[in-house]
Amino acid sequence: MTDFWLSCGHHLTDRDAGSGLLVTDEFLKTYLARPELSPPPEACTAERGLHAALLADPRRPVGAEEIAAVADANVRENWELMVAFRDQLLRHQTIEAAYLDLMRRDVGNTPPLFIDQLVHVILRNALDGCDDPFVLRAAELFFRPQRLTLHQGALLAADEETIAGLGAALLSPLVSMLGIPPGAQIDVMTDDNAQSYWRRSDLFDMALDLSVGGRGAAALATTIERWVRHMLSVDVVVEPLREMRDVALCWYVGLDAEGTRIGDALWNGDAIDEKMQSRVAALFRLGFGNSHAVASDAVYLILAMTADKLLRMKPQNLLTGLPAGGLAAAT
Repeated sequence: MTDFWLSCGHHLTDRDAGSGLLVTDEFLKTYLARPELSPPPEACTAERGLHAALLADPRRPVGAEEIAAVADANVRENWELMVAFRDQLLRHQTIEAAYLDLMRRDVGNTPPLFIDQLVHVILRNALDGCDDPFVLRAAELFFRPQRLTLHQGALLAADEETIAGLGAALLSPLVSMLGIPPGAQIDVMTDDNAQSYWRRSDLFDMALDLSVGGRGAAALATTIERWVRHMLSVDVVVEPLREMRDVALCWYVGLDAEGTRIGDALWNGDAIDEKMQSRVAALFRLGFGNSHAVASDAVYLILAMTADKLLRMKPQNLLTGLPAGGLAAAT
């Protein structure tokens, strides 16, 4: 099977008997390679010493006084955030369990970037063995903001940072370590070029057609199924919908902030005008496969873009918003 998403660092982790990701020293060291933590030449002795000590032992306890001794206030804040995040990972058996705890409890001051990185590596684990590039590209919506546009009647999603010319290098030091070029040419994924995804998966340079009834929406439905199954040990079946009319809205989950807002309006019986309707990027109906988990006939999932056509999916909503919250994580 061809590998993909090397930049997430999945090859630096181990797996337990339940296929959950185990944190290794090598995985923790990737955070120490970030520019926010790598001491520049002018760094103080305390900063250089702390960095060197954690490179030697990434699990080493760090006292508040060690961080307080760092001269630069911004660097002190970076260390506080990183150590708190590291400790969160180490408190749990698996990366999946650490992420689920964060989402169910409180993300606190955890940088959104760190949360996206966790989703990235967890999805790499959940999709291991997947041979469908459309599913893998759809999965990028879980951890990469997308810019949506209508082109010749098709609703296309392209990576926001790639469009902005930033590339993936800012998200992971592994990108530069692996020699992955930051530049990218955007191509719309089709049956003809889909196989090229295997060699360019870390470039995030393929747009996905999310048009109703198309391959992209179906692929996103499959990704949702795999995510829920991996994280909650619940079998679900997700079906893309062309529209949502005359349905009993017993339960809904907004897959992003805008989708939640639209769902709330529908739930409250408010009128949905044409402008709001135009922001809906995808609709899904989710049903449970495990009879013991059934809490409603169907759950409707709403994915929507902002007024400026930006899509920021919140995959944690699937873990905290489904009527299966009493079930434990798979790992």
